[in-house]
Formats: sequence, structure tokens, C-alpha cells
Amino acid sequence: MVTIAARFNGPDHSGNGGYVSGLLAAEHGAEVVTSTLRQPPPLDVGLSWERHGDELRLLTAGGAVVGSAVPGSFDVEPPACPDADEAEQGLAAYPGFRHHPFAHCFTCGTARDEGDALRLFTGPTHDGRTAGPWTVAPGVAGHDGVLDEPTTWAALDCPGGWAADFTQQVMVLGRMTAQVVRRPSAGEQLRSVGLLRSQEGRKFFTATALYSPGGDLLGRAEQTWIQVDAAGFTP
Repeated sequence: MVTIAARFNGPDHSGNGGYVSGLLAAEHGAEVVTSTLRQPPPLDVGLSWERHGDELRLLTAGGAVVGSAVPGSFDVEPPACPDADEAEQGLAAYPGFRHHPFAHCFTCGTARDEGDALRLFTGPTHDGRTAGPWTVAPGVAGHDGVLDEPTTWAALDCPGGWAADFTQQVMVLGRMTAQVVRRPSAGEQLRSVGLLRSQEGRKFFTATALYSPGGDLLGRAEQTWIQVDAAGFTP
């Protein structure tokens, strides 16, 4: 059994897509995992695991599939590490400071307190990517001082949504393929980057990566975001 605590929300009343995808990945155990979300993940209710060969499913008490995970792979390179100026430029231009559809989001919400959520803010740079500096607050790390895998996936989540620009269309994460090379430590200063690769109708295909200032890759992701009706995701 597993419960998604209300702290780990994306939209106000459902789980953060990256965090829930990371829960699936951590339970699955493959080095690279593709997680697909089938419905808004419910908060503070008991969920269960079910395996079918290489596929892991997260189920509600009634047996509905919340999400699934299978081994994944990459066929493209991750977005390159932004330099310090690009990261600061992106932070200053973060659109969420002016308008945020999910201001309490665990990853990128501006209405969350330091240490209670990631507060990872990425905005556009001169080359069309999103970027931002990010310092890992001790309050989001585990007892060992290191982020767990689901929280690291959460850090790889929203920079992709901002690359597709949440302010132009409300989107939720549909699918995420990610690899955690090294989990970040509390107090570590990092750089986040996001890239919009393409769009097909209501689907936006993005990529993200998390780097040390020296350019060491900590994690990367390829994502599919789906445009939704904003009315269905507001209180």
C-alpha cells in the first residue's frame, strides 16, 4: 500500500505528476523508467501496487489505474547545462511570478514555503530554453540529507511544463521517461533546464535536466504534457 500525502500536490487536489511518476519508478526499480499517468492521482487515500510482467500499476481501492510504469529508454541527448548567467536570466523571467495556474504545486508553486516544497523556478532564456538556479532546501531532503527518488523526479517535472508555457495553456503531465543519475543533497546548488521539443495538437513534448554548476548530470527526463480544461483543475 502507498499514500500520496497532500504535501505532494501539483494541481490543488491531485498529486504532483513528477512525484507520482517517481513513486512508480522507485517501486519498479529499472534504471530508466517510463511512467504514464491515467487519471489525476488522488491524495491522502490508500493505493495499491499490481505487477504484470515488466509493467507496474498503481491502483485505487476500486481497482482503477492511476498510473503505470515500464522500463524506458532515451534516443536523444538531454538539454545542455545552462551557464550561471542563463540560469539567473531564467529565474528573473519566471512567468509563475506573474501568473501561476497551480500556485501551490510542490515543484514550482510560488505560494509554498521554503523547505515545505521545492520552489524550483525556471523561465525563458535567450535561446528558447527555460532555466533557473535551484538550491535544495534541507526540509525537502530525507533523514539522510538526500532527496528520495520521487522528489528528484518532481524536480525534473515542471521545468518541462514551463518550457511549453503554462501561462498560455493549462497542462498536466501525461507521461515521463526519466533517469536519476545521482540524487541531490540538502544545501546543494544546482541548475535546472527545460526544452520544448515539439507540439502535436493538445500534446506538448518537452525535455528537462538537472545539473551541478560544473556540468555534471544528476538527472534527465523526456515528457508528454496534455492541455486540459482549466476549470477542471481549479477549486
